[in-house]
Amino acid sequence: MKSYNFYLNIMLYKTFIQGSRRFSNYWWATIILAGGLGFVLSGLSSYLKINLIPFASPTDLLFIPQGIVMTFYGTIGLLIGIFLWLTIVWDIGSGYNEFNKENGRICIFRKGFPGKNRQIVFNYKLEDVQSILIDIKEGLNPKREIYLKLKNQGEIPLTRVGQPLSLTEIEEQAIELAKFLGVIIENK
Repeated sequence: MKSYNFYLNIMLYKTFIQGSRRFSNYWWATIILAGGLGFVLSGLSSYLKINLIPFASPTDLLFIPQGIVMTFYGTIGLLIGIFLWLTIVWDIGSGYNEFNKENGRICIFRKGFPGKNRQIVFNYKLEDVQSILIDIKEGLNPKREIYLKLKNQGEIPLTRVGQPLSLTEIEEQAIELAKFLGVIIENK
């Protein structure tokens, strides 16, 4: 079973890209938001001398310097947690790659942050495609990506950001796309 979605017929090839709605993002957004809230409540408890956290006693802390530092770090944690949750809600980075032989066009679509650039769309001509480029680097921070190499030497990334695909998935996706477009596969 393939972990990426695609639609393939004689005239249309479409892959769907997962955005920020992944389990790891839900996990980290929750942990950071909860930690930030805990630090803010500890700092406020030390200032107000009222225990706002029932399972601890932060009222024993001196507001200066411990309470103020905890409030500062808690505020930063809350802001980062809120930012992460907003990227999940807005599903930043999701989209699709569409290759259409009927109209001879390629459409790369991704969702961005709200505003005038919420929808990021790149359009290219099929005739401008030189090859499919695969970039595989193993090690501590593995990199497995597929690029669309254009004749003007531009390289457009086609794979998702974050969790790298398996080698089998990269190979299958690159082979299917290269067959559909009638181009070669290159290594970076």
